[in-house]
Amino acid sequence: MEPLAARIRPQTIQEVVGQEHLVGAGRPLRVAIEKKHKFSFILWGPPGTGKTTIARIYARALDAELFELSAVSAGKDDIRKIIEKDSEGKDTVLFLDEIHRFNKGQQDFLLPYVENGKLTLIGATTENPSFEIIAPLLSRCRVFVLEPLSEEALRTIIKRTKLKMKKDAFDWLLGYANGDARKALGMMEGAQSLYGAVTVETLTRALESPHLRYDKKGDEHYDTVSAFIKSMRASQADAALYYLARMVEAGEDPLFIARRMVIFASEDIGLAQPTALVVANAVFRACETVGYPECAINLAHGVAYLAQAKKDRSAYDALRAARDDVRAQGNLPIPKKIRNAVTELMQELGYGKEYEKYDAGSYLPDALKKKRYFRK
Repeated sequence: MEPLAARIRPQTIQEVVGQEHLVGAGRPLRVAIEKKHKFSFILWGPPGTGKTTIARIYARALDAELFELSAVSAGKDDIRKIIEKDSEGKDTVLFLDEIHRFNKGQQDFLLPYVENGKLTLIGATTENPSFEIIAPLLSRCRVFVLEPLSEEALRTIIKRTKLKMKKDAFDWLLGYANGDARKALGMMEGAQSLYGAVTVETLTRALESPHLRYDKKGDEHYDTVSAFIKSMRASQADAALYYLARMVEAGEDPLFIARRMVIFASEDIGLAQPTALVVANAVFRACETVGYPECAINLAHGVAYLAQAKKDRSAYDALRAARDDVRAQGNLPIPKKIRNAVTELMQELGYGKEYEKYDAGSYLPDALKKKRYFRK
């Protein structure tokens, strides 16, 4: 028998509960489905909020052949097989769950097929697409943000199961699910199948062990690491260590934490205390070689050091300002005097002419000669 969540999954856009900002009357995904508008898009949101459901309804509306893959296990060969398959004149829609798990090379492989319309791509991710999807692919997809389901939406979904339960069990389930319909339905099904009834007692017993709400693929992942970084930035060692402890207790990858610390050492501490980068790199290396549980001590050591270090963002701010000019003005001509004169023609054109090792004049392109990016 199919899982409960699959049995009650909505089949039409009218049956979808929640995400009114996307699928309500006149809203973008609703209009696209009703008008059978073909385009690629990314669904970004926490688990159990309807990403797979929306993808299937969209493909059904297009009368397209839908292929579903998980980026955890799929690769280029799986994509190639879909491209080469004869879809008998139908459009081909690829639903790629956890698209953020595809590396850059795999995403590059997808790009031409999305660009030429051979594939209509629907990516699903719990992680910020800005960080996880390559820019060329992201630019060819529209991003829709799904929100955790409201309590009202969860109530409606739970009632569709027609499983009987008292108010206290209903309330317990709503609190446990925290906006995730799949989690709620899975707990209900577990309690019913194991104990024959859905009560607070059976729900509690079905839950093998209490755990913190920390989904390493979801918003809590980024919210917690954001609080961690901001605490170090504010030199609040106690807060930084607390958020570190939350990540460690939840089983967060220690290399992910250490990587963020390496970035922080240059972004926020920079020239104020250059040894911070040395310490952060040493912590990263320690996490690689030691691993859990002991590397948590290395992480705490590094966090306490970074939080207490003086802060200086001048190098980071200078880079951002310079990048703004590069993006706005493109590759401006490099002054001839600092170009390499490797041929006679280049010498005749003035390459390297009047170059002096310790010249005080600006080496910036002519259009930017008065610019100052780095300020101390």
